[in-house]
Amino acid sequence: MDDHDAMEELRVEAAAAEDVEALFALRRSLEDWMVKRGLVQWPVGSLPRERVAEQVASGQVRVVRDDDGIVASLRLMWSDPDFWGDDATPAVYVHGLMVDRRATGSGLGRRLLDWAREQGKAAGVGLQRLDCRTTNPSLRAYYESLGFVAVGRQVFPTFEVTLLERPVTPPRRT
Repeated sequence: MDDHDAMEELRVEAAAAEDVEALFALRRSLEDWMVKRGLVQWPVGSLPRERVAEQVASGQVRVVRDDDGIVASLRLMWSDPDFWGDDATPAVYVHGLMVDRRATGSGLGRRLLDWAREQGKAAGVGLQRLDCRTTNPSLRAYYESLGFVAVGRQVFPTFEVTLLERPVTPPRRT
């Protein structure tokens, strides 16, 4: 199977209002899982249910389902002034990538990031961008293994993030 076939098999759809509870539960389960392992990315309770509902209502949230429900999701955005400031560089931004622990090791996170990259390519933008907390070096290493490069840092009152990007068209190998 080539990469194009793998992309077609991934069914990504817009989240609906009835998905809010499942998305909130997935987020909470991942927050708890990270805390138990000493990972600092999403503090417990840092994303209230109301905010999840707002993100879904805005059309930013995409989901992947399996037979047991939502197995993965992300927010797909075309600007991100909260984290990237006034940077007007055309890019596709990913936030809140979540993969249920039942799909660990399946490559679903990579495939969903590649799907988001394809959305950027189709929209004619040159970059895919995301961020991770500076306190989560394993997540940064994962993103870098997928071709993302650290290009900056954003400091907030209670945390810092590393800003990462990769071209939407991967460099050709020679």
